[in-house]
Amino acid sequence: MLAPGKFIVFEAVKQSVTTQQAASFYGIRVGRKGMACCPFHNDRTPSMKVDSRFYCFGCGASGDVIDFAASLHGLGKREAAVRLAEDFSIVYDDKTLPDRKRCRPPPQQKSAEQRFQETERYCFRVLCDYLRLLEHWKTAYAPQPQDAVWHPLFVEALQRISYTEYLLDILLYGEMEEKTALVAAQGREVMRLEQRISELAAGNAGSGQKGDGRNGTGADPGGNPGDIGGDAERQREKQHPKLPDGVPA
Repeated sequence: MLAPGKFIVFEAVKQSVTTQQAASFYGIRVGRKGMACCPFHNDRTPSMKVDSRFYCFGCGASGDVIDFAASLHGLGKREAAVRLAEDFSIVYDDKTLPDRKRCRPPPQQKSAEQRFQETERYCFRVLCDYLRLLEHWKTAYAPQPQDAVWHPLFVEALQRISYTEYLLDILLYGEMEEKTALVAAQGREVMRLEQRISELAAGNAGSGQKGDGRNGTGADPGGNPGDIGGDAERQREKQHPKLPDGVPA
């Protein structure tokens, strides 16, 4: 067992190993663009982004490499840092670390690439939330034999699940041109979706019901249950889905 100083081991680990390297070392498969299935919740579709840090668009878990190892192994932060140092053969002492105060660069404005990545993550998070709602509605509102008319939320689930999965696949595995076109085209629709999901959550919290749209804000009873996309099959025929412009900053 290494004998760590008070904080030296934390700094040495953070400077020597990324969360992506740690995730791969501990048996988590990291796919294209640094996406992986989150080990901290029941994640069927890769929703955790790992690079120097990690963030899960599904459950919201986030942090640095030490936070990741601590949560993964059920350790305190100190124990997690020591384990990482041992697993990656990181040697550390008072002389191995640079003076961060002297070498820290001045703060800079976010680049266009950073702003795009933030918007991409935002779209992915909202679409993941919407997909979970659709999957819930498909089960909760499945028609019974005595039902003469299908519930509009069940209809929406049938219409939107495949298309929403298609959008998420582009954000996960698509080429940069496809992702750029999707983010630019879907910006306003994603913002409307987020607003709708927030209203559902607020309404159901007040009524004591689960987030299933029973209080009337979940769908248009006239048969137009959602705004995103259009008919899934029709949209799949297009190279890039075309919806109103507008990307959240």
